[in-house]
Amino acid sequence: MACLYAKRNLAAHRRYDRMGKTMFTTLHSTVRALALGTLAGIALLAAGCSKNPSTDQIGSGDMSAGKADAPITVVEYASVACPICARMNQAAMPQFMAKYVDTGKVHYIYRPMMTGNQQVSVAGHLLAQCAGPDKAFKVVDAIMRSQEEMDQGGPPEQYTNARPVLTRIAQSVGLSEDQFNKCVTDPKGIQVMNEAHDKAIKDGVDGTPTFFINGKKIPLQKYDISDLDNAIQPLLKK
Repeated sequence: MACLYAKRNLAAHRRYDRMGKTMFTTLHSTVRALALGTLAGIALLAAGCSKNPSTDQIGSGDMSAGKADAPITVVEYASVACPICARMNQAAMPQFMAKYVDTGKVHYIYRPMMTGNQQVSVAGHLLAQCAGPDKAFKVVDAIMRSQEEMDQGGPPEQYTNARPVLTRIAQSVGLSEDQFNKCVTDPKGIQVMNEAHDKAIKDGVDGTPTFFINGKKIPLQKYDISDLDNAIQPLLKK
């Protein structure tokens, strides 16, 4: 169970217009590029691209927490618009952060992918970047916890109510509506998200959430803290 790449023709979907103003006009062309990048990435995977992502290097689109020299590195590939990621976020991440990251046992790296509703995923991850490193995880958590609210008034997982929710989250971390609009339509920021998505594909990731612990992909069965405990605890005993 995972949020997979969108394979539909995104040009036929103009639901971003209902989110208000022109917030996703620039994102639309970028999402098309993401879709094309996905297809290229699938071809690379078929040809046998990297299965061992570099877990110790922080990319421009990454977020990180914990000691950089911690004995264990946990890399999560996720999307703020992925319902299964939201489930994992609520069921595991508060305990994970308190138990492993805050205690210096784990260096945690979050790598964004544009799964689920791609327009919202791009905008949400850009918002986390613009909020700054001290508030980025707060933004990611807030967006994931607001998925049901964003989904009100439209078809499932189209997030037709996304704009007011994202604007409110932006304001909660000190950004004005104008700053928010500039953030989510910034070409350089969008390119960073594009590159992060492409890198995830090259790392062998085909859905979210996906976790690598010390370079090894782990299976997710219950989508709660037990999945992470089962992989981390044996490493701590070595």
